[in-house]
Amino acid sequence: MSFPGFAWKIIQISRTSHSVQEMELSTVKDAFDRVAKKQKLSYSKSQEVIDQVGHEIEQALTKIQSVDDTSSPIDLKSFLAELKLKLSAIGTQNQLEGSQKELNSNVSKYLKLLEKVFNPDISKAYRNVDFDCHILNQIIANHFYRQGLFDLGDCLINEAGEPEASVLKSQFLEMYQILEAVKVKNLEPALNWVAANHEKLKQDASYLELKLHRFQFVEILQTRGRADALDYARTHLAPFASIHLDEIQKLMGSLLWAGKLEISPYAELLIPTHWDKLAEELTQQFCSLLGQSYQSPLTVAISAGVEGLPTLLKLANVMAAKKQEWQAMKQLPVPLELGREFQFHSIFVCPVSREQGSEENPPMLMPCLHVLCKQSIMKLSKSSTRTFKCPYCPAEASVAQCRQLYF
Repeated sequence: MSFPGFAWKIIQISRTSHSVQEMELSTVKDAFDRVAKKQKLSYSKSQEVIDQVGHEIEQALTKIQSVDDTSSPIDLKSFLAELKLKLSAIGTQNQLEGSQKELNSNVSKYLKLLEKVFNPDISKAYRNVDFDCHILNQIIANHFYRQGLFDLGDCLINEAGEPEASVLKSQFLEMYQILEAVKVKNLEPALNWVAANHEKLKQDASYLELKLHRFQFVEILQTRGRADALDYARTHLAPFASIHLDEIQKLMGSLLWAGKLEISPYAELLIPTHWDKLAEELTQQFCSLLGQSYQSPLTVAISAGVEGLPTLLKLANVMAAKKQEWQAMKQLPVPLELGREFQFHSIFVCPVSREQGSEENPPMLMPCLHVLCKQSIMKLSKSSTRTFKCPYCPAEASVAQCRQLYF
């Protein structure tokens, strides 16, 4: 098979991999549901048998206790013999064994299905890439700091001998101190931080400072009353009135409902999820001013890798069958379809070839302002000196007149 034909086969596999994954996951889910159902039935059956045994024992005890000691001696053997017969009739062991066998059978089938569907050997999708150990250590350490695992981050940089990796520790430590305070509705650390970074936040067109003062205003109104809230508004909210007048007027209206804000038209100000959103925005702004992404780069890389892993494994299997060298390829012959959450910059897809632009096949701007990939332009021109007609307008151009675009 030629390489184009091989690449096309890989693309076909890629296109079907998503639907195959959905089918596999659906099969796993159905098997899990069967196991869960059997487990519930087994539990119910066991409980039913236990209740039957308990009932017979209680009845036997009641009979024994009801016998008058003065009239005749108690024949315990007869009571116990009768109880034994009743317990034998229940068939406790057989009933428990039957339900348990069905459960074990379904669990065994489920485990075999998991082994079949989930390939534990992911090393086939690995390529020998030279990593900069220092950068990798910094990424991992900063991930721990970003998650608030400061002791773990310190342990890593000490054992790896990477003291420079702790540069961001103090900043993330400050961020977590602010967030911990926000959890208990203490906004003072956050307000101090936005005051210290007022100009930077203003350049980013951030409304975080106003939001924090709004939250503080509502807290004061709820805990200290109308007069203190009004004083706070005059000092801290007045500077925002020229731009955010509607927001300020809304807060002023809430003053009329002091002490009963939860049953007022302004009850929306007390929704608890607002605090979660505030903490999220604080984190975003804090990371932005540090020049860091909101999400941990390590988390994003691992999540993207996990999502693309099934396609890579299928690609590796096909290449191995065709004796193609996986390690020698500079570019995958098949695109990895990741979710929109992994799209961080613009991409270009050639309208002629339907291929995504790359370093080897970059987007080119023609004089008519239409854009095609370089390979499409070369095919249309058939020569670096020959002019060709744009496929989307009557204009003509030459390869020399086309300019590479950078995204």
